[in-house]
Amino acid sequence: MSASEQNRQPVVKQIELLIPLEVYLAAGVHIGTHIGTKFMMKYIYRVRPDGLYIIDVRKTDERLRIAAGFISRYEPEKVVAVSVRQYGHKPVEKFGIYTHSKYLIGRFVPGTFTNPYLSRHVEPDLVIITDPRADIQALKEAAEVGIPVVAFCDTDNRTEYIDLVIPANNKGRKSLALLYWVLARQVLRERGELPPDKDLPVSYEEFETKVKRGS
Repeated sequence: MSASEQNRQPVVKQIELLIPLEVYLAAGVHIGTHIGTKFMMKYIYRVRPDGLYIIDVRKTDERLRIAAGFISRYEPEKVVAVSVRQYGHKPVEKFGIYTHSKYLIGRFVPGTFTNPYLSRHVEPDLVIITDPRADIQALKEAAEVGIPVVAFCDTDNRTEYIDLVIPANNKGRKSLALLYWVLARQVLRERGELPPDKDLPVSYEEFETKVKRGS
């Protein structure tokens, strides 16, 4: 190829990640499980010799960006984030606080989305799921009443009823803390409530569920 032909080649701009790659890796966002479902294979970067599936962090980052834009189009009080598992409790709570969204942590009471006579019934326009397996009741009820779902999905998850998948380690404490911190920050940026070059007033460690020693 001549120099003139090279000069005519389109320039592909590398999109900068929302946070440095090494921060994602340090939090273990890329660490999957020893199971890779057919639904998640397109998000897999490689399989380690020990059989552990590794998630493509660049795809995680891309989907976080897309999800934030999607979430920002909804009224904050009509967005509900859900986590049954303990490690998701604090990240979900902090996400709700900073984005002014609702959150449901701990046991998900059947009928929360489908039974208007239930005392804790809520009618969200969008649901964020931490783990499709653990949060299956919330996922099924959202699908039943036609509520769009954004979900963090690990390599072993299925993706039925999910409208927007964010591939990521949805089981680790540090991973969930960072994921919800990045998502919260990006939602606020998309809304114009946070300048593009500004962070949340707290670090992502503040989103992390702390485990008491000896417990």
